[in-house]
Amino acid sequence: MENTDIIVRVATPDDKIYAKTITDEMESSAKARGTGIAKRSPEYVELKMDEGKAVIALTAKGEWVGFCYIEAWSHGKFVANSGLIVNPAFRGHGVAKSIKHRIFELSREKYPDAKIFGLTTGLAVMKINSELGYEPVTYSELTDDEEFWKGCRSCVNFDILTAKERKNCLCTGMLYDPAQKLKEAEEKAMRDRAAAEHKTVSVQPQMMVAANGNIDMLHPKKQRAFKENFRLFERWLRYKRYVLLKGGNTSAASNNKKKFFLFNLF
Repeated sequence: MENTDIIVRVATPDDKIYAKTITDEMESSAKARGTGIAKRSPEYVELKMDEGKAVIALTAKGEWVGFCYIEAWSHGKFVANSGLIVNPAFRGHGVAKSIKHRIFELSREKYPDAKIFGLTTGLAVMKINSELGYEPVTYSELTDDEEFWKGCRSCVNFDILTAKERKNCLCTGMLYDPAQKLKEAEEKAMRDRAAAEHKTVSVQPQMMVAANGNIDMLHPKKQRAFKENFRLFERWLRYKRYVLLKGGNTSAASNNKKKFFLFNLF
């Protein structure tokens, strides 16, 4: 790709000329990956542009670069940033990240109290979501709106989703909870104030007596953040894919291995 200025902005009705190109690329990209996203028509993409619920990326000359849109579920309690797609000629240059950041900002503007979530098999998207504050969650923490799950019918992995009673699939669920983020920010502010005032909270260590009589001091285990354990998460995703595509091995050894990964990740 030549050095080209790329503009990432909220889509408008004037951008409807790109709708067919966008949906065609969505479909071909899903086929190439061997996974799928909810199939959308050009008319649906045009509707999102009319509503101001989409972000588009274009070159200064008007060439289409990328796209993403907002969907609201459960009466606005949940919001999904869906249909992220980038023109193959512009991939690998940070376009997806720019679009994801802008659509996230737009979602927060339009639905400030909503939980923002997504389902994806792409590690690159998961990393961007992580930077925005998303955390991996179980499917039970996502919307239960049937209209959302109907969208999975066009995915090649829909049989796996139904076989798992909609509790698991190749996609990973990620969630940004504004209420939880506010709570975390308030707790951090309290800790910072306490530290500034030299009011530290003393945590009593625990003791362990070893077989040889030595006494070791045990300290509370620090919870590790998802961002710091992304490589382990990648290993878990590969294992998850292996299990699901092999028919869902449920042996004791398989379950123990799952528990080991999850324990070390979260």
